[in-house]
Amino acid sequence: MANLIDGKQVSATVKEQVKQETENLFQKYGKRPALAVVIVGNNPASRVYVNNKKKACEMVGFQSFEYALPEDTTQEELLELVQTLNADENINGILVQLPVPKQIDENAIINAISSEKDVDAFHPENVGKIMIGDYAFLPCTPAGVMELIHATGIEISGKKCVVIGRSNIVGKPMAMLLLHESGTVTICHSRTQDLPSVTREADILVVAIGKANFVTADMVKEGAVVIDVGMNRLENGKLCGDVNFAEVEPKASWITPVPGGVGPMTIAMLMKNTLTAFKKQNNLF
Repeated sequence: MANLIDGKQVSATVKEQVKQETENLFQKYGKRPALAVVIVGNNPASRVYVNNKKKACEMVGFQSFEYALPEDTTQEELLELVQTLNADENINGILVQLPVPKQIDENAIINAISSEKDVDAFHPENVGKIMIGDYAFLPCTPAGVMELIHATGIEISGKKCVVIGRSNIVGKPMAMLLLHESGTVTICHSRTQDLPSVTREADILVVAIGKANFVTADMVKEGAVVIDVGMNRLENGKLCGDVNFAEVEPKASWITPVPGGVGPMTIAMLMKNTLTAFKKQNNLF
């Protein structure tokens, strides 16, 4: 039976640390970090995420500002708002909730956000810094995964690490972070031949492909650490990950549940990034 990696507990610890440091800085300097969240349109999932981010800001003592724009907002209007927020000294972090409506070029918006306020760490400048290991911000989900692995006490150095998924948001930065801690990293994707033979080698398996219950017991090494980044909704309305939990859990040494694993960590790391941005912009390091 695997040990469960409790994302709720680990995220609560991270948020408590952020809250305490925020309070100390406020007592000393009279300022609080401020996060601007922009949402375009009426995507129900995006609305849930934005509300959760606002709650988290309140919990850790940040100011939060929401900019809710209509579905028919033009790219020029959104870019204008981003530039206004870039220039606002009272805003430390800017987050444009993705996806945006189809008339807007996602990359143009990401590139327009000041790299110093890019608390999602999607800007090419921040992505490049992650590549060379000289970064201020990390993408929230991969950073959260690293916190969860650290919580197990498992040493990454020298381990065989397999990442299924090659997205810019999770897969690629995930591989870099594991590499920075001296893991031996393999990235798998839809074109990988004989995927099970690769994943069975993994001491640490990170799954981020968006396919419900895709990873089964025959794909997992006995005693592996299994991190499930997936969040899928089944026809019966239940949430499940990319890993078939019931099958894999008996083989793993550590495993994340869905929900309650990686999900809570993403927002906790966003809070951490916003605090970092605040400190850098106010020369408080």
